[in-house]
Amino acid sequence: MATSTPTPTTATVTSTTSSPTNLQTALGKTVINDGVVAKVAGIAAREARGVYALGGGAARAFGAIREAVGGVDQTQGISVEVGETQVAVDVTIVAEYPLSLQDVADGVRSGVIQAVETIVGLQVTEVNVTVNDVHLPSDDVDETPEARVQ
Repeated sequence: MATSTPTPTTATVTSTTSSPTNLQTALGKTVINDGVVAKVAGIAAREARGVYALGGGAARAFGAIREAVGGVDQTQGISVEVGETQVAVDVTIVAEYPLSLQDVADGVRSGVIQAVETIVGLQVTEVNVTVNDVHLPSDDVDETPEARVQ
């Protein structure tokens, strides 16, 4: 019986390996694509307290268009470097004001480490968090200016 090995996604994932992660056991092999690692990290980062959004300005603009069409990219703002047994993750976030940026980054870091190590089974060597912007609660208020004439 022939088995096909899925190819990793390279659009949103940076990887040092050219093939998916292989976890060999006595009973068989488990193949985990790099995109799966990025998706797990992205979901965990979004769940952290104080994270308003993931990604830089251009990535968020494309993400808004994607969401309007009906899709959500869980890997937006996430870059992973996957080895045989270890992974390094870079996360770009927009933090909520007025929370401590260090506390938000620490929450993202611990959530990503726990999720990737628990769900994927790879050791996380580092999680670099870049705070790209701060979201102000007043940004959500859609104030329509009052008409000057009636």
